[in-house]
Parts: sequence; structure tokens; C-alpha cells
Amino acid sequence: MRRPGLLRPGLLRDALAGLALLAVLLVLPLLFPQPALRDFLIYTIAYGLLAMSLNLLVGLTGLVSFGHAAYFASGAYAFGLLMQSGRVSLPLAMLAAVAGTALLALVIGAICVRLKAIYFSFITLAFQMFIHSVILTWVSLTGGDQGLRGGIPRPPFLGLDLGQAGTLYGVCAVLFVACLGIMRQVTQSPFGYSLRLIRDNPARAAFLGLDVLRMKLGIFVLAGAMASVGGIILALFVSGAYPEFGFWTTSGEAIFMIMLGGTQLFLGPLVGALLLQTLNHYVTVYTEHHGLVLGTVILVIVLGLRRGVADFVHEHLGERRAARAASARAASAPTASARAEAARGPGEVRLDGVRKGTT
Repeated sequence: MRRPGLLRPGLLRDALAGLALLAVLLVLPLLFPQPALRDFLIYTIAYGLLAMSLNLLVGLTGLVSFGHAAYFASGAYAFGLLMQSGRVSLPLAMLAAVAGTALLALVIGAICVRLKAIYFSFITLAFQMFIHSVILTWVSLTGGDQGLRGGIPRPPFLGLDLGQAGTLYGVCAVLFVACLGIMRQVTQSPFGYSLRLIRDNPARAAFLGLDVLRMKLGIFVLAGAMASVGGIILALFVSGAYPEFGFWTTSGEAIFMIMLGGTQLFLGPLVGALLLQTLNHYVTVYTEHHGLVLGTVILVIVLGLRRGVADFVHEHLGERRAARAASARAASAPTASARAEAARGPGEVRLDGVRKGTT
């Protein structure tokens, strides 16, 4: 018998779902060995982590950040600089980059979470623009507008040669699924449900004894750390880090991904990332006016569905299941009444809902 409190209900289901997703990601390049598919999936993984980490703020906590790409760029640059130094191993550089980005998010978040609504959004944008300007002006360290020059070394570790495209893809897929697992556990934990309460009614949350500022700061730091892993994956893939990683348009793309996929379903932002990357790929192939086409598609989805694609599909399927269940109950009601009448004795009549024997 399972002792209460040791395992969250649904943990085994989530673990199996994560393993199934990892298996699908690893098998896809084997079934379709074209390098273009592998490259597309790595881009989707990196930007999917950016969008899903941002949704920890937007969808889970109700904090709309316009500057989330700052942590994406922070992870990429910190990892690239550590690897170029040649003094640390690749796993240690990853951990140090994530820890450094979490510290940066802690400092920035300690200021931002004290503000509300649009003021929070704009101060996060201001910090992002500050970090982007530092990247551009500190040329001796960051390479300025040219990005990190000289590439990022990929030394073997634990017998894995990341110089091989297949191995690099496998490592990126494992990192991605591990981050999804962490975010999933957070959203389904008591901490996650407390954040939902803060999102819906912060005054009631404070009245119930929750430390609203501290909880907002905690999820802000976690979201920044998860975004940094996406930056690390992209830096590994392109063997560099560039100022565009931390520009405001990258944060805008993450918000577009959330709008396309939805905020309520856990994997909604990932669906949005897949849709946006697909649109970017095909639109840029067939037309130069990719901005116009992407804007039109987003407008159609937002105004037509009034929610993300994943949220719309999930709600539609839920309504269909509810309708089928209601129909089944309605169809079984006459049968139940007939059985009740048959079970009633021949000498009985029902008066005012009570069985009474006849004399």
C-alpha cells in the first residue's frame, strides 16, 4: 500500500509520458534520416523550452514578461564563454550557465515581482534591453554584434562525441525531456496550485498566509533557469551565441508561441513553438513577406479561436465527451424506469413517490 504524501498522484503516468516522448524524439531521425528534420527538431526543442518556461509566468502565475529572452541569451553566452575558456567540462559548463542565469533572474526578479500588470511587463523589457546593450557594447567579451567568435568547442564526455550530429541531437532531446519533467512536477505540485491561486486572486492568497512575493520570485527564477537550458541547446547546435538571442523580438516570438498553442494545456506552448517554426520555415521559402503572413495567421487564430490551438482542441474534445456522456445517461434513463416498474409488485401503487400496498 502506498504511503500518502510520498508520491504525487499521476507521477508514474507523467514519467511514462516523458519516456514515450523521448522515444518518439529519438526514433524520428532514424525513420526520416534527413539532416533538415533533425535541425528543425533542435530549433523547436530550444525555442519550445523558451516558450514553456515563459508560460510558467504567463499561464501559471499571471505574470506577462516581455523580457524573457534575456535568460535565453544569458544561458547561451555563459555556456559559450565557459567552453571557450577550456577550463571546465561540458556538463559543468551547462550547470554553471544555468546557475548563473538563475542568479541573474533572482536579482532582476527581486525588483520586478514587486510591480503589477503592465508595469511588471515593461520593467522586464527594460532589463532585457539593458542586457542586450551590454552584449552589444562589451565587444572584448561577447564579440559585440558579431556574436561569440571562434565557435564553441564540443569535447567528448562520458564517451559521447557531440561532434556527431546524431549524438548532439540525442543529448538535446534528453535535456529537453528532463526540463519538461521538472516543469511538469512544479505545475502539479502544491507550489504550482498556490501559484494558480495567486494568479486568480492574489488578495485571497495573501489572506490565506501565502508569501506572494516570495512565491512569484521563486517561479521567476525557475522560469529563467529553464529558458537558459534552451539557450544552451541552441548555442551547442549553432556553435555560437548571438545578440539576437537576447533581443526583444525573441521574447515576442515566445509570446506568439504561447498565443498559438495556448496557456492552459501544459504542452500548449510547445505546440505553438512547433507551429511557429513550421510557419517560419515554409513562409520564408515561398515569400519574402513572411512577417505579413505570420501576422495574418496569428490574427486568424487569436480572433477566430479566441484561444490557442491546443487549448481549443482540448476543450472541443472535452465538450464532445461530455455530450456523449449526457446522451448515454439520457438513453439509459427509460430503461432504468422500466426496470423499476417491473420490480414493483403487482399489488403496489405509487402515491406521491412512496410505495404503498393496496387493500
